[in-house]
Amino acid sequence: MELVRACILRIEGTNCEDETFSAFKNAGMHPELVHLKQLTGDAEPRRSLEDYDCLMIPGGFSSGDYVRAGAIFAARIKSKLMNDVIDLLERGGLIVGICNGFQVLVELGLLPGLDDLVTDEPQMALHTNDSNRFECRLTLLRHELEEGESPFTSRIEKGAILRIPSAHAEGKIVFPEEFQDEYLEKMRENRQIVFRYVNPDGERGGYPWNPNGSIEDIAGITNQRGDVFGMMPHPERVFHAYNDPMRKRGEIKAYGDGKAIFDSIFEYLSSRK
Repeated sequence: MELVRACILRIEGTNCEDETFSAFKNAGMHPELVHLKQLTGDAEPRRSLEDYDCLMIPGGFSSGDYVRAGAIFAARIKSKLMNDVIDLLERGGLIVGICNGFQVLVELGLLPGLDDLVTDEPQMALHTNDSNRFECRLTLLRHELEEGESPFTSRIEKGAILRIPSAHAEGKIVFPEEFQDEYLEKMRENRQIVFRYVNPDGERGGYPWNPNGSIEDIAGITNQRGDVFGMMPHPERVFHAYNDPMRKRGEIKAYGDGKAIFDSIFEYLSSRK
């Protein structure tokens, strides 16, 4: 079978790229850690997004999160790489952003993508947590879509509760006040809301279950076309069960809840080969 290739894009301040690499590899993909300068500058070995089926922007504090989280990374992509990013999507590829990567996709105008594939200005923001501090702990996510509805979560049943860790200071989804109701209604109609933060009973419970105060407890979304996905929690950190802090003693379980996301991506892209 032809290889399914993933570009894990990084710059100074990126982290979790090694865990993301491992998750993709264990899911069956052929991942590669690629510095932005290998795509846009003279750094060797040179790379091109044409060679990949999936672009992943992992977590971290890219460029120190100066200006605001993800803004500098997004500006560097937009200035030299945006045409290649759009081409990847037009070829049927997928784009994923986790935590800081989600922030980058929002800054790029790729999410929530309510009007066009890319908007000139961001339609939403990931604001400072309501607690005004870095929140780092396990979070519970409820899957809002039907099984098979999204290429990013096709292996997850509707209503399933996933145990996925969060670690961020700027994860609160907010919309311009004058467009908030309109945008939320569009996202509900378009089935763009993928995950919500919930309490142990599977119900929306606010803080501390929602670590940031995100509107409607939203934790992960896609664009209108369904080929760009961003989420604040870190599925790559619980690919294996031994990384799950809620795993019970004696529980026989090889994999954590994050695995299903990477399996879904691989399954979708490999089916197109």
